[in-house]
Amino acid sequence: MASPRPLHDRAVDDLRYIRQTMERAGSFTAVPGWGQVAVGATALAAALLAARQPTRELWLVTWLGEAVVALAIGGWAMVRKAYAGNDPILSGPGRRFWLSFISPMAAGGLLTVVLYRAGLAYALPGTWLLLYGTGFVTGGAFSVRVVPVMGLCFMLVGAAALLGPPAWGNWLLAAGFGGLHVAFGTLIARRYGG
Repeated sequence: MASPRPLHDRAVDDLRYIRQTMERAGSFTAVPGWGQVAVGATALAAALLAARQPTRELWLVTWLGEAVVALAIGGWAMVRKAYAGNDPILSGPGRRFWLSFISPMAAGGLLTVVLYRAGLAYALPGTWLLLYGTGFVTGGAFSVRVVPVMGLCFMLVGAAALLGPPAWGNWLLAAGFGGLHVAFGTLIARRYGG
């Protein structure tokens, strides 16, 4: 007959289970690390392509095309990770993440139109990076700790793009949407899975 497990061991196991359950209930963990790495790679390619465009209009079309590609990659990767981890995207922390994230994205879309029409296209890189970072800071309040930190880094790069010379804009987009996605995506994938 096997001896019963000591009460201390059972209590530690129970506490670990309770802590993990509470963490899952309180944070959205389906932010896809490898998906962000892929988004970063396409952003680096877009920056190179955008730098070669002869007009501001073609530069804008290049980056808007990259936004569509990034949305498709990121969305697919997030749905896949959420499904694999049984982490619902549209309920609980997932819903709070999206409600907090989508507002700065909508503001960025509207400001893109307004700034372009006003002849202020040079302000777009900083605006995009700043609002994208804001989305991750606010949405990241319902996710793992590294997500809002990533958002703050995007905000810093966005501030540099807004305050620096306009010629830096495209390369700061590469640093933010390319470099930060690759770096933080790798970190998220290694620490929090895929």
